[in-house]
Amino acid sequence: MPVPPGMPPDPDVLYPIADHTGTVFLRPLLRVHAPPGSAGPTEVGAYSYYSDFQDPTRFFSRNVRYHFPFSEERLIIGRYCALAHGATLIMASANHGLDGLSTYPFPIMGGAWAETLPLAEMPFPRKGDTVIGNDVWLGYESLILPGVGVGHGAIVGARAVVHEPVPPYAVVVGNPARVARIRFDRRTVDHLLALSWWDWPVEHVTAAVPALVRGDVAALEALAP
Repeated sequence: MPVPPGMPPDPDVLYPIADHTGTVFLRPLLRVHAPPGSAGPTEVGAYSYYSDFQDPTRFFSRNVRYHFPFSEERLIIGRYCALAHGATLIMASANHGLDGLSTYPFPIMGGAWAETLPLAEMPFPRKGDTVIGNDVWLGYESLILPGVGVGHGAIVGARAVVHEPVPPYAVVVGNPARVARIRFDRRTVDHLLALSWWDWPVEHVTAAVPALVRGDVAALEALAP
């Protein structure tokens, strides 16, 4: 259904764009397609979306990889994020232990192998949580490796492979991803981080849309709650 006049979009509607099934809001998708117990711990902020040329509702099964019910690491996606087709997050449970003579995960296969060495005793490397900040754009078929953080306002280029933390408002490209530029000068970045507009009530964000799109920091500051 179209958004009623004078009202902001509903962050809990699965398909936010009228008559278009290629884009979904991730927060309601998480509730419907990744119920508790079906994946590792996941948090998604309001208004973050994923677009896909085929079936965006498969995001949590197809694009979030190796995030099992027993996984300890969390996936956290902030508010107002835009995830393009094929953007993929590899979670830490993909890792194999490197300190033994073999990297083969014997206990996972069950049977006598699991009896010999319980899964809980496997020396899996821990990479920590994967945290995507607020107002982040993950480009077409970009890949985020385990435990990597992406800062607020950052842009990850198409097919970039991100293996280390991305600073706020950085643009990263390539494989391995490198910082191509910082979107704004340091003073502006610090100011935007202090304003944290993504945490404002949606009514204030709605009023601030022209300032956000036009890059008017002074106007944005004037609208802060």
